Amino acid sequence: MKRFVVLFALVAVGIGLLTACGQDGADSDLKKDVVENYASGVHHLYSTSLNSAIALDASIDRFVADPTPAHLEAAKRMWLHARDDYGPTEAFRFYDGPIDHPDDGPEGLINAWPLDEAYIDYVEGDPTAGIVNNPEEYPTIDADLLVSLNEVGGEANVSTGWHAIEFLLWGQDLNSGGPGARPVEDYTTNANAERRAKYLAVASDVLVGHLQDMVKAWAPGVSGNYRAQFVSQNEDDALQKIITGIGELSRGELAGERMTVAFEERSQEDEHSCFSDNTTADIVANALGIQIVFLGDYGGVSGPGIKDLIAAEDEDLADQLESEIARSVNLANAIPDPFDQHLLEGVSDQATGRRAVLTTITSLEDQTDTIVDAAQKIGITISVS
Repeated sequence: MKRFVVLFALVAVGIGLLTACGQDGADSDLKKDVVENYASGVHHLYSTSLNSAIALDASIDRFVADPTPAHLEAAKRMWLHARDDYGPTEAFRFYDGPIDHPDDGPEGLINAWPLDEAYIDYVEGDPTAGIVNNPEEYPTIDADLLVSLNEVGGEANVSTGWHAIEFLLWGQDLNSGGPGARPVEDYTTNANAERRAKYLAVASDVLVGHLQDMVKAWAPGVSGNYRAQFVSQNEDDALQKIITGIGELSRGELAGERMTVAFEERSQEDEHSCFSDNTTADIVANALGIQIVFLGDYGGVSGPGIKDLIAAEDEDLADQLESEIARSVNLANAIPDPFDQHLLEGVSDQATGRRAVLTTITSLEDQTDTIVDAAQKIGITISVS
């Protein structure tokens, strides 16, 4: 009888070890699949963004060649479309990847804000402000010049990227109920029209170039590029980067820098896309980026995501986080346009718009706590603002 018990115990231990090894192998395979799917998804979304930026560039070239009101409106529509495609890619930041590497990452050249309009062009009360109106100091407007001047002398001295193009298309937002209304004459008969057109065209070309760099960095089958290094590293190290990206975007960047600062300061200058009144759409696109990475569905590329890893350990926690992230996306969608109406002095904190903004901020902050907890559940420690 004792021999039978001992033999049974040894068999049970053996089965347990085999099962554990099998689970470890399955966990490792799932982690690898999540990392690979993420890399493919990043490449897909940057490619999507690049394609729409190329379409924007073509629209701007048509406008510059024939500056009519219709062509100006077409360029604005293409900016809004391309901006929507770029927004979800913000979830691929905050871990020193190719977009925001401290040595050569172009993020500050792509999406820096807030922007001091007077650094680029005329503003109300100062008709000769900016690079456009200073041919003596800047006789030739080209890519090298604009890149070299970006954030020189201050973070708000933004000369390139989405918001420089936005300002050149819409102008200052001096309209309390809508976006900026730059006159088409700024590109025909007004002072320095040709220089302004050149600036707009060059800034668009520079944006396309930087997005091309991101597509190349994440392209599959390229030896030595960032993607090759990313998928070959330890899976836990890659997952720490992935989850840090969505965690930092969720609270430190989106809830914090992009929403709370403008909300508390009641500052239109601190909203993300103030010239076009596209800020609410920006917020939604960023929140969607978090959801995309969590679910592993990048649109055209799909597979296991962070949710699958969490569900393997705690299905209830995975479902909870999925629900919280979906809630944040829905709340962001419910913020009334335009965003700057909720920043006006005198608007009560109990007003519908102010409450909608604050509720979204709170939801994003709450989901970040769950992201951190869920990461711990799968053995990943992240630190977010």
